[in-house]
Amino acid sequence: MVLENRKGDKPIPDNLNEVLNNLQLLALQKAEGFGWKLKFVRRPLFQEVVPVITDPSGDKIGILERNGVINMHPDTKIRQ
Repeated sequence: MVLENRKGDKPIPDNLNEVLNNLQLLALQKAEGFGWKLKFVRRPLFQEVVPVITDPSGDKIGILERNGVINMHPDTKIRQ
């Protein structure tokens, strides 16, 4: 995996419990039970974090919303 270090941050922070809220962590745990994985956490300045998950094949993405819902049709553009 190639890391793109624009700001020197890791794609997935070590302090995930401090970055995601309890509902997002619970949704992530449930999604991982179905083979989904956290791909990265987008951390735009002065905005909410955007945790991005992918399905086991890597073909589909989802965004973990603040309320714990997985948004399967995000407006977020993801580079390949």
